[in-house]
Amino acid sequence: MPETKIDEKTVLELANAGVIYGHKKSKTHPKMKPFIGANRNEIELLKPESVINSLQKAIEFLKEKQSRKALILVVGTHPSAHGSIEKLAETFSFPLVTTRWLGGTITNFTVIHERVKEYLDLKSKKEKGELSKYTKKEQLDFTKKLKKMKEKFEGLVRLTKVPDVLFTVDPKEHETAIREAKIKNIPVIALADTDDNPQEIDYPIIANDHAKSSIDWIVDKITEALESAKVEEVTKKPAKEQKSKKENSTASQAKRE
Repeated sequence: MPETKIDEKTVLELANAGVIYGHKKSKTHPKMKPFIGANRNEIELLKPESVINSLQKAIEFLKEKQSRKALILVVGTHPSAHGSIEKLAETFSFPLVTTRWLGGTITNFTVIHERVKEYLDLKSKKEKGELSKYTKKEQLDFTKKLKKMKEKFEGLVRLTKVPDVLFTVDPKEHETAIREAKIKNIPVIALADTDDNPQEIDYPIIANDHAKSSIDWIVDKITEALESAKVEEVTKKPAKEQKSKKENSTASQAKRE
């Protein structure tokens, strides 16, 4: 993919959102050096071109996966990522993790899936009033258990199978999730800051991965692109169906003749 030329407006937008601001030079990972353009007051500044080009590659990959109805698991457990990650998941019905990553979510999916089913069963019984037959103490215990299970499993209700893609914020924060994805040969998309090794990520998005404004900016661009692709797909579908009907009609007529 040819490199995109970055105009001043985009550079200013990236700067204002904090996307190009990395960590201190002393924390820079050697593999990130090609993506660093400057250093100010010991803070590394990422090249705007690196940000945009890596983001475009990740978006194109996600669009292709989305068109194939792939299951994409999104992960962002630190507070600065919660808002945008939850919005992304809600918009496209993605499963998500915003609390602690449960070991085995990918590598031991069957067990995790059974726990999710157990959570949904208990939730259903409470909503239907089926727990009222128990003592007040037992009902209180069920309520506490349900609350704990909700924190762990609510986001995984949509994880009906091993995910096809893992999208995460901050590789260091989510090393276990990435390790599990690699074991199962699941491609990983992740924001990669100056202290990360981009070569450990299949589709690294070169950007500040700790500032809320930066994460929001990146995720907003991904959301916009996926929504646009979804609209295009819906628009094209009737045209394809019409063409298919016409071809079938022509074939039927040819047979009759």
